[in-house]
This record gives sequence, structure tokens and C-alpha cells, in this order.
Amino acid sequence: MIWFNFSVCFVWELSCRQLRIAQVSPYDFAHPGGVQRHIASLSRELQARGHELSILTPCTSDDPAVDIGGVDLRTFGRSVPIPTAGSIARISFSVWHEWRLKNMLENEQFDIVHIHEPLMPMFALTASRFSPSTTIGTFHAYNEGRGNGYTIWKKILNRGAIRLNGRIAVSEPAKDFANRYFKGDYRVIPNGLDVDRFSTPVSKPSVMKDDAINMVFVGRVNEPRKGLRYALGAYSLLKWEYPNLKLIVVGGGVPDRESYRIMGERSLDDVVFVGPVTDAELPGYYQNTDIFLAPNTGKESFGFIIIEAMSASTPIIASDIPGFASVMTDGKEGLMFAPKDESAMAFAIKRLIEDPGLRVQLGVDGRATVDQYRWDRVADKVLGYYEEIGDKQLVPPAQYRGW
Repeated sequence: MIWFNFSVCFVWELSCRQLRIAQVSPYDFAHPGGVQRHIASLSRELQARGHELSILTPCTSDDPAVDIGGVDLRTFGRSVPIPTAGSIARISFSVWHEWRLKNMLENEQFDIVHIHEPLMPMFALTASRFSPSTTIGTFHAYNEGRGNGYTIWKKILNRGAIRLNGRIAVSEPAKDFANRYFKGDYRVIPNGLDVDRFSTPVSKPSVMKDDAINMVFVGRVNEPRKGLRYALGAYSLLKWEYPNLKLIVVGGGVPDRESYRIMGERSLDDVVFVGPVTDAELPGYYQNTDIFLAPNTGKESFGFIIIEAMSASTPIIASDIPGFASVMTDGKEGLMFAPKDESAMAFAIKRLIEDPGLRVQLGVDGRATVDQYRWDRVADKVLGYYEEIGDKQLVPPAQYRGW
């Protein structure tokens, strides 16, 4: 009993010790994105627990585009837009700023250096290579095909150009993808979400009508992998049978050529494009829609939009891709269909239109599922992993000989 109490006290003391933590982002904080929001939210949560946080990142603006609260932000110049995984990544290739980062890591001697997308050139790779601290990488990316730059770096990475003491993946698909190029032991710790922000009732957007069956799509409409064309196709198969059916598209960008073709050929002149909305406005769309549509075609490591919809108790129609299947189960929180199959998507939508009770049940089950993604729970797992890895022998940093 005495030993048990001593052990509990020891673990409690370790978990309460203040840590100096650097969160390293390869992506420009002047542009919003999933990884940047993850870093900002995790940093705020850890700082609220008494730890000392710094975010190290390229940033082309004096003000970050994501809410970092009172977290210390250290910026390292401008970024360059690079096409990757069906999107645009804004990363730094500045040799001068990489040298600055190396010197900062050596001088600051953080307890933990936590690098997000540690294989991403050049900022994250520099941190991975030269950090003298306990260094942990979180792998966010997933791609069904070749690795968008990972293949180019594979031989370099596995010859010691990157060194990590611990590795986190945000999902099983992300783990499998990273392990394909950089083999090792990975701990799956999911992305987090401010569940209360999406579940606390807010006002109904004016474009959503009480007498309509409102369907909402959320995503950048100019990225084909978000699947807008398939949402439009499914809508066109149902709108004449259900005249009160309404499709509302939330997200920035201009629809791609194929989406325009479908709208023109099928006379879809009633689709409502609301454009990008603020973080304060977004929960209202999730909460007040009857059916949420997620027709993404792939390259999603994690279902952010899926757990946002779950938080709002909204029934989901989603394509059965690995990133979405890692956070939802077909028939529990929503219905899944084969990717790029607009007929199968239309059939799933029709089931929910004709069965309001099923819509309610899916919403209830989704709200119960999503609690595991609350930031306080995710942060508990991250801190536990920090402590676990901190007890192991460090991998020494590389000696600088140039790239």
C-alpha cells in the first residue's frame, strides 16, 4: 500500500511539472488550415494547464490567421505555395530562417520540441534534424497514392537526416501512410475539437428555411477532392422528387469546371453558395441542417468535418474513405457510400429524407461518439506521451554539414 501511494504521488508530481514546449509548424500561420488550427488549439490547452508554450512557424503576416490566444508566437519569414495532396501547402525554403531555427532550438533548450508534419521540407525537417531536446513528431498527412514529396525524401530520411524520439499519427490511415516512408513505432492520438463550440446553440443562418429539407456541404469548392461535383450530382437526382430539398454550399473558392458543367447540364440554378463563413457562423450551418454531406474523394487523414457535424448532433452522409471511416461507423453516426458514386449517395440521402426518426438517432449517436475528441481528452493523451518518451534515451541531434 505504501508503494502504491508513493507511485501515485510520483506520477502526479511528474504530470504537474511545468514543461517548456515548442510546437513547430511547417505551414504558414498567416493562412488557416487544419494543421495550424490543431497546433493553436493544442498549445492553448497545454498553456491553460500551466505549461510554457511557444509556436515556431513561417508567417507572412504580422497577425496569424488562427486563434492562438496568449501563446508565444515566433515567426520565421515568408512561405512559398506548393501544390500537395490536392491542396496548396505554404512552406518555407529559406536557408537563413532554417539557420535561425537551428540556433534557437540550441539556445532555448526546450523540454519538448513537438514537430507537426516532420517530413515536410525544409522548416520541419530542420527542427527534426537539429533539435537537442526530446523531439516528437505528429504525422497528419494521408494519400492513397504516392507520397507528394515523401518518396523524394525517403532515402535521405532513412539515412538519419531526421531524428525523432517519439511519433504520433492522427489516425490509423495517417500512421500507415507515414510508416510507408519512415518506418517506426507510432502512437495514434486523434485530432481534437472544441465540441462545445459546435454544440452550443447559435442563430439559424437566413438562407436555411423552416419548410425546406436543408442539406449542407462544407469545404473549399475549388478542390476536386472535396467532392462537390458528387453532391451536386446526387442533388440533381432527387430535387424533382423532393421539391423542398435544398443544397447549401459553405466554403471559399470558385467551383471547378466539372461542377459548373453539372449545374449547367442539369439546370441546378437553385444551389445556394454562401462562400466562406467565420468561425462564429459555421456552427449554425451544422446545427440547423437536416443532412450533412461529406462526399470527399480521398486524401483525408482525419474526418474534421465529420466530428464537427457530430458535435452539432447532425446526421451525416459521407463517402467511405479511410480518413472518414476512422472516426465514424456506417449506420451509427451516419450513412456511408462508395466514393464518387452519386447514385449511391442519392440513395443514402433518400433514406434519411423518408426516415426522420433515423436522422434523429444518427444525430444522437454522433453526439455521444464525439466526446472522445474533446481537446482536454486529447491533451491528456499528448501529455502522457510526452512523459513516456521523456523517460527514454534521447536520439542525438545531427552535426551540421549542410543539406
